[in-house]
Amino acid sequence: MSAAEELHFGRGAATLAMAQPALSVQIQTLERELDVQLLTRSTRRVQLTKPGEVFYERCIRVLKEIENSSAVVRAVAGKDVDRITIGTIYPATFGVLPLFLSKLGKRFPDVQIHVSSGSTDAIIRDLDKGRINLGFIRPVENIGSLRWQSIANERYLLAVPFGSPLEMAETVTMSDLKRARIIAFSRSNLSYTEKYFFEQFRKHGLLDQVAYSCDDTLSLVSLVAAGIGVGFVPEWTIDLPHRSFREVEGVDFTIGMGLAWNKEDPTANRQEFVEIARSLASVSRPRNQPAGILKDPARAPRVGTWRVASRSRVMAG
Repeated sequence: MSAAEELHFGRGAATLAMAQPALSVQIQTLERELDVQLLTRSTRRVQLTKPGEVFYERCIRVLKEIENSSAVVRAVAGKDVDRITIGTIYPATFGVLPLFLSKLGKRFPDVQIHVSSGSTDAIIRDLDKGRINLGFIRPVENIGSLRWQSIANERYLLAVPFGSPLEMAETVTMSDLKRARIIAFSRSNLSYTEKYFFEQFRKHGLLDQVAYSCDDTLSLVSLVAAGIGVGFVPEWTIDLPHRSFREVEGVDFTIGMGLAWNKEDPTANRQEFVEIARSLASVSRPRNQPAGILKDPARAPRVGTWRVASRSRVMAG
């Protein structure tokens, strides 16, 4: 298992706290018993063969079933949850995750909680494989056998540097961006969000104004804070300092977030978790700013709102 996961005998042996030759001997013994080659070895790399991939996936399922069986037995015996692993996209760490953990801690005061970060796709894979119990993710078109509780939608706003003309303008339109340098997302897999704003930039003749691109939201808002340009960002970034936020006329784009879990996971498939997730959907922030002008939280009251999600599409942010 360790060699298959690491695809490196040295790292696999280190994970198991054993010598590399001993691990090699165990794998060779297993291959002889099965009469099948599980790994291909060279001086440069180690790879799973097709039979090796199948054997690895079945071993994962068997081990997870053993863990699930233990959890089922504990549940039947009236034992409570003792450990929960949560996967999260980083936007959730600025909003719903702290609230969820607070409520979870009150309901299960003795539970051990581990939080790991990742993309929506990676979290879905980990849920499928039983590596994590719960996942905060963006909505996707096909979530497979997983279950899903929609929590919120948040708007996309225009982040602008302090002192820029766009910060001081009474209203902001897409045409006003013709005098600005635009920072846009540019990921390897074009998301629904990127497609939407690419079409907006094309529609308003702004493609030539896109001077910078980056892979993630934190990089984009950091460039805005440095005064390099302006860019559209999800509303969770309003809690980050050193920039202002503007609503742009004609741009009404929201992105969802929710909680997913595997229906076969007895730890995650509990009504208490669903109820906690549903309770987060009603959490909102008061609007204390005039419409259209959203200031840096370090200089002005917190604003913005989470809205209950109602759409499921492939999104990123």
